[in-house]
Amino acid sequence: MPKVSDAHLEARRRQILDAAARCFAREGFHRTSMQDVVRECGISAGLVYRYFASKDDMIVAIVTEWHERRQALIEPPGGAPARRAGLDDAEAAYLALLRSTGDPESREDVRLGVQVWAETARSERLREVARRGVDGPRGVLVQAIREAQQDGDVTPDVDPDALVRILIAIYQGIRLQTLWDETVDHEAVVRTTGAILAALSPR
Repeated sequence: MPKVSDAHLEARRRQILDAAARCFAREGFHRTSMQDVVRECGISAGLVYRYFASKDDMIVAIVTEWHERRQALIEPPGGAPARRAGLDDAEAAYLALLRSTGDPESREDVRLGVQVWAETARSERLREVARRGVDGPRGVLVQAIREAQQDGDVTPDVDPDALVRILIAIYQGIRLQTLWDETVDHEAVVRTTGAILAALSPR
């Protein structure tokens, strides 16, 4: 029997996760059954279960991938960003992430993300995955801000960890508001957040 290539296995896994994400975003995590995912992806139930034993496994995999992509935007290869240039890059990546919330193509992703946050109140496993995904980039940005303060590029009056937590709260809050209110002006949010960040520089 010919060996199945790694690319084929990854394509199948991707097909299942994309189908699961569509189902979860459309119907909610608890209203979606494994059979719903099977129907959505068009793969046999037996094959689906070979990849994922449960819906929890699927949502953990989806969230892990989200955080890997977002951390790659904030943290360049080799570790924490270097001083001013690195902080500027991280700020630009953050504002781009904030702006993407208003992209119509991101609507399903935004809906699913808010549902995942709600689910972390029930699932300790998912909460740990979500926390790791947030705490990694948070640590990188906190260190970058501390270094920028040492260089005189960021006012010493702000607590780096508190600042990053506020930026995370802005991101999470705008995603929630986007679901609630179609009138959110995402460009205005990005401009205003950028102005707030610019005001933290004493130069």
